[in-house]
Amino acid sequence: MIHRFNQFEIPGVYYFEAKNYFTGSRKNMNFKIVSDGAEMTVTVWRGFICSDLAEPEETSQFPVTQEGHDALLQWLEELWPNYQET
Repeated sequence: MIHRFNQFEIPGVYYFEAKNYFTGSRKNMNFKIVSDGAEMTVTVWRGFICSDLAEPEETSQFPVTQEGHDALLQWLEELWPNYQET
């Protein structure tokens, strides 16, 4: 099993194949990834509030494949500059 480092410390695609969910943050940017085994739905919000109470600012879906996982990481990297604290 190969672990790839990514700046958001998100588990590999195998984790989402098992229909797991993952929540994380990077400074002021929070995100939740929910998998049904075929598709990952990613929700992003700002601030220190739990995902159940947060107002989503961004949402996207990706297939549960290595390509989908890579695209998810790329999407978060593209959003990151908008969430950095000023």
